[in-house]
Amino acid sequence: MTDNRGHAHQLIDRLPEAQLSGLVRFSETIVDPFAATLRSAPPDDEIFTTEDRQAVAEADEWLKHNDPVPLETVLADFGLDRTDWETMGSAPLPADDRQNG
Repeated sequence: MTDNRGHAHQLIDRLPEAQLSGLVRFSETIVDPFAATLRSAPPDDEIFTTEDRQAVAEADEWLKHNDPVPLETVLADFGLDRTDWETMGSAPLPADDRQNG
């Protein structure tokens, strides 16, 4: 264990129980900022409309009679592969795209 890690453990062990939850939240933000952002995001309050329910029912019915389209096939239609998909999923959007999307 490094000196800093050991020192951090010693400090944590000295904290009062009441302060541990704040330290845990702060540490989670440092270790996994994306997950921390998701936890603090407001709930999805968009109304699930009758049209939404109808679209889901139609999709469910379609799947009863058809095979789903593999992700690789959809990606190939756009000239992409699974590696591109993984990269897009982990890369933040440029600032212009976040404002428009």
